[in-house]
Amino acid sequence: MQMRTISISAALGLVVALTGCQSSADTADTATTSGDYPMTIENCGTEVTIDSPPQRAVSLNQSATEILIALGLTDRVVGTGYETQPVEADMAEAYDSIPLLTDGLVKHETLLEAQPDFVYSSFASFLTAENAGERDELHELGVPTYLTEFDCTYHEAVAGGATFEMLFAEIETIADIFDVPEAGEEVVAEQRRIVEEGLATAEQIEGTPTLVWFYSTAASSATPSVAGPGGLPQTVTEMLGAENLFDDAQTKWPEVSWDEIAQRDPDVIILGDLTRGYPGDTAQEKIDFLKNDPLTKTMDAVIHERFIVVPGQYMDPSIHSVRAITAVAEGLAELGPLT
Repeated sequence: MQMRTISISAALGLVVALTGCQSSADTADTATTSGDYPMTIENCGTEVTIDSPPQRAVSLNQSATEILIALGLTDRVVGTGYETQPVEADMAEAYDSIPLLTDGLVKHETLLEAQPDFVYSSFASFLTAENAGERDELHELGVPTYLTEFDCTYHEAVAGGATFEMLFAEIETIADIFDVPEAGEEVVAEQRRIVEEGLATAEQIEGTPTLVWFYSTAASSATPSVAGPGGLPQTVTEMLGAENLFDDAQTKWPEVSWDEIAQRDPDVIILGDLTRGYPGDTAQEKIDFLKNDPLTKTMDAVIHERFIVVPGQYMDPSIHSVRAITAVAEGLAELGPLT
C-alpha cells in the first residue's frame, strides 16, 4: 500500500462538511444570548424554555453527567443514573459526590422525587413514559429537558451524518443554559486540541483500511451490533481516510449477521470494550468469541489478530469521543500495510 498523506486542516474541515453545510446542532440548538432568561431553544424538534439557570439538574446517564462535571456544574446536579463505564480519575471525586438515583435507568417517580429543575439525557429511550417520562409531560410539570441531537430518535442515523461539531455545539448549548459560556468555550477548545492530535497521528496510516466497529451483542454468540452510518464511528472512519464496511446500513447501530461480516471481510475489527456487565460486552470476551467461533475464526482479521480496542464510551457521543480518533489512528498506524 502507498503511504497516504492527510491534511489536518482538510480533515478538520471534514468534521463540519460531513453534515453538508451545517449540522442539525448548528441550526436546532439556537438560544438567546447567555444570561438572558427566559431562554428558549429548539432541541430535537421540541421548543424548550428555561426560565433561569438550572440549580437542581438530573442527568439520566453517565455521558451527560460528565459533560456537566467538565463544565464545573457538579454542585448543580442533584442526581444521575445509568453509569456504564469506570469514571476517569480526574473527575471521579466530583462524580462520586453526585447522588446515584438508581443503578439502572431513572424512572419517572424516582426522577420527580429528586425535584429537578432540568433533565439532561443522551438517549431518546430514557425520555419515555416507561422510563423518566416523556418530554412533553415533564415540560408540563415545569421541568425543561435537553436531549442530545445525536439521538433524537432511538438508534436513528443522524441526517447527513454525525459530527464532532454537533458535540461541541451541545457542550456550548448546555453551558449557555447554565449561564457558564466561558466554561463551554474552554471545554470545546480542549476537545478541538485532542482532535488535532488524533489527525496528526492519522498521517501515519497507510492505505485505506476497511473496518467493522463491533459494539455489542445480546449474548456472546448472538447477532452483533456494529456501527453503521450516521454516528460518530462513521465520522471517525472518514476522518482517518478508512472505510466502514457497514456504511450502507439503515441505522447507526444495525444488527447484522456474522455471515455478512465474514463475507465483507474487514481488514481490521474495532472492538468496543464495555464494562456495563452484560454477557459478551468486554473486548476480551469479544476476542475469545471471534477466535473460537467456527465461522469468525476463519476471518483474515481474526487470524492475524488485527483488533483495535477502544472503550465503549468512545463510540457514543461524550467528552471522551474525540479520543477515538487518536486510539484508532494509533492502532491502524501500528498495523501498517494490510495487503
